[in-house]
Amino acid sequence: MSSLRLAKLPFKRGLLNASRVAGGSGARLGVSARHFSRTVGRAQEAAKPKAEPKVEPNAGAGAGAGAGGSSGGSGFGTFAVVLGAAAAGYYGYTQFYAGSDSTDAAAKDAGIKTFDDYKKVYEAIAKKLVDDDDYDDGSYGPVLVRLAWHASGSYSKVSADGGSGAGTMRFAKEIGYGANAGLDNGRKFLKSIHDEFPWLSHGDLYTLGGVVAIQELGGPTIPWRAGRVDQAESATAPDGRLPDASQESDHIRTIFYRMGFNDQEIVALIGAHALGRCHTQNSGYDGPWTFSPTTFTNDFFKLLIDEKWHIRKWDGPKQYEDDKTKSLMMLPADYALVKDKEFKKWVVKYANDSDLFFKDFAKAFSTLLELGVKFKADTPVWEFPTVNA
Repeated sequence: MSSLRLAKLPFKRGLLNASRVAGGSGARLGVSARHFSRTVGRAQEAAKPKAEPKVEPNAGAGAGAGAGGSSGGSGFGTFAVVLGAAAAGYYGYTQFYAGSDSTDAAAKDAGIKTFDDYKKVYEAIAKKLVDDDDYDDGSYGPVLVRLAWHASGSYSKVSADGGSGAGTMRFAKEIGYGANAGLDNGRKFLKSIHDEFPWLSHGDLYTLGGVVAIQELGGPTIPWRAGRVDQAESATAPDGRLPDASQESDHIRTIFYRMGFNDQEIVALIGAHALGRCHTQNSGYDGPWTFSPTTFTNDFFKLLIDEKWHIRKWDGPKQYEDDKTKSLMMLPADYALVKDKEFKKWVVKYANDSDLFFKDFAKAFSTLLELGVKFKADTPVWEFPTVNA
């Protein structure tokens, strides 16, 4: 299965050089943790084959947490996969999950959700992305990526809290943080999905939404695990943990190092700015980063290197504008990537090699979505086929 699917959705593209400023809970029902643990054990025992195949560790994977642990490191780690399948980190190989009929039947009898259950959620989100194309440049995809990113980026390896695991972005407190302005558009988009699949935790919903958006907008396949459990609002991480767009490289490193990422991973993750645009009513900034803001590409890096940029003269905060068309923008934190020698070398690599960027982004983004999440032992890593390829 190809890890570099270039899906193109039939989204309506707006004229990017036009002046345009578009706007941008409750506890999950479910069984108790003790009961769930017992039912998981019974289902796994019933489904266990006579001889389990061995899965060799993936030599190319990063040094993240093992299965069942808390993913707080910068690597994607190698995880054991049960129910008749295995998946390793993004490098090397990835075995696509396909449970046997007896395994799936046993899991369903015990009330456990299988790959097929989550695949239906993926497909429902992908369909809604096509059907509801009345946002920004014709897609809610970019705001879903941002929602998944911000729900996960609150993690701190120092205090070992935050991240997507508790699903706290569903509460007014976290969605009300300044850095999250406009993300309610993503939550509202996903509400009908949660209504259709009420067993799904909000943490899983928000992160899976980001996976769908990346893949359906032409990006790489993102390995993903289910198992986030919604918690009370008291589990919300403090404000101030997300990047400040007005800052330079020192601030960027402080924010991302706190999550456990290195310079290469930082640059790869910021490459998500290939998607979407800024809105004055949300961040104060205005405009798209690229000419195709609903298609995942390495154009963000190409434009940073190839185009000439100047500080825009306007009443808003400091941002950069391209000399040629004056229709694109870069944030001060974006432009810092080419002013910093260590960051710039990765900008150049990704500008020249789309495949390398896709591979590195998939690994880093999958890690981001798992930061601080305490998965149950042997939670499988899944990859979902792109719907609108």
